[in-house]
Amino acid sequence: MTTRRVWAPGRVNLIGDHTDTTGGLVLPMAIDLGIALEVEPLPRRISLTSDAQPEPLELDLPVVDPRTVRPAWGRYVAGVAAQLESTDGVRGTVTSTLPQGAGLSSSAALEVAAALALGGPSDPRELAALCRDAEEAASGVPCGIMDQLTSAAGVEGHALLIDCHTLDITPIPLPPSVAITVVHSGQERELAGSAYAERRAQCEAAEAVIGPLRAATSEDLARLEDPVIRRRARHVVSENDRVRRAARALVDGDLGTLGEAMARSHASLRDDFEVSTPVLDELVEELSAMPGVVGARLTGAGFGGCVVVAHDPGVAPGAGRRAWRVRASAGATVA
Repeated sequence: MTTRRVWAPGRVNLIGDHTDTTGGLVLPMAIDLGIALEVEPLPRRISLTSDAQPEPLELDLPVVDPRTVRPAWGRYVAGVAAQLESTDGVRGTVTSTLPQGAGLSSSAALEVAAALALGGPSDPRELAALCRDAEEAASGVPCGIMDQLTSAAGVEGHALLIDCHTLDITPIPLPPSVAITVVHSGQERELAGSAYAERRAQCEAAEAVIGPLRAATSEDLARLEDPVIRRRARHVVSENDRVRRAARALVDGDLGTLGEAMARSHASLRDDFEVSTPVLDELVEELSAMPGVVGARLTGAGFGGCVVVAHDPGVAPGAGRRAWRVRASAGATVA
């Protein structure tokens, strides 16, 4: 039998959270932690064991409802199989170097790897769109496309400036003067149980009044009468601007502007979008005060998980905590 080996990286978002669902701008990077699948064909069935999960996945094809699949981690694979309408599956192993519940997109990496293992599209945009739909089918979470597209389209040594409306991707080189570390807050994150869907609905409510947030201005925000809806929209509009400034700062090597954008991003996520927690706020404050740290902010959806830190390569933020110094990786591969 022919063995297929697939690798899909996780991602860390440097700046631009809760903007992708409204077609805004994000600045993530694929990282050198990810998920590998080694599989061989298996008629009408998916049979996978995982080094990160106690229960194997045994799944008959075709898939009827991904949300009913057990164990829970297998729902992401089942969602992909359902989107592909797969009738022929695979047998093999899943190996992960990604920490679970940290906000580094382990689910997106698994989806991208599974899609490629099952013969999904090779075009990164098509692949990402399929996997985004698979995640919503599997989890019920109305996610954006950033995580899957970053995993599929990563560029080594670069962050990706992604327009989530057009899906245009501009690789942004990371200067050698900046290293990236991800520090776990110690507070586990569960997206399906968070207020993620509520925040998306609030953004949609704003767009019903003022139109697409990706094109909105501060004058448009003033038309929103509900103060909560106005704060949610203000975060998205201001975050899109911060993404632009952070991308330019990386190109110019302007670390002061990068750090300021990261600090303002965290404050906006805390105050306007209200997805931070006291644990995350305290960690961001602690890390930001360290010598050699350029900037720190929560990364991912919030409600726990990790803080991303841009810093001088000679320092080690997060000492004594679960922390990972990550490098910008290329996207998913099949061999």
